[in-house]
Amino acid sequence: MIEMLREAPIIAAVRGREHLSRALASKARVVFLLGADLFTLPEMVREALYADKRVFVHLDLVEGISRDAAGVRLLKAMARPTGVLSTRAPLLRAAAQEGLQTVLRVFLVDSSSLESGVRMVKTCAPDWVEAMPGMVTRAIGQLKSRAALPIIAGGMLEKPEDVEAVLRAGARAASTSHEALWNWQG
Repeated sequence: MIEMLREAPIIAAVRGREHLSRALASKARVVFLLGADLFTLPEMVREALYADKRVFVHLDLVEGISRDAAGVRLLKAMARPTGVLSTRAPLLRAAAQEGLQTVLRVFLVDSSSLESGVRMVKTCAPDWVEAMPGMVTRAIGQLKSRAALPIIAGGMLEKPEDVEAVLRAGARAASTSHEALWNWQG
């Protein structure tokens, strides 16, 4: 799989059946299914595998399957995906025991969530970690244009360059727990 991602580093994140056909026609070799239900999921996985894609199912977003070890066993028996994604360590441990590849999805919003993410990695030993959001500065600009309010960016700001990036993106200010930045003036 590492070689596949070296050749085609984009993973098609698919929200529902309507986007699957476009993902299968794309150059992406890996597909993340971010929404399905008990009835549509097996066929979606089969289509992706038939198109020679590796397919991972987001366990937290599948409707009709319990979010426990029995649900993981059912998913494997019904759909046979390459692997699964989840924000929940127990589900990933259960999936690994079933022989599925695992992706831990971690939301990095501040230094506390980073520490929590590191603990989860050690707890469930996933094959991959997906760090989210991937591009927060873009979201700052979009939020500013849609909300028409001053934006304060916070979380994971550790260097002057981080602060400069969020200010360039449209934030009016930055909040940080890193004391070394408290006297920064730009």
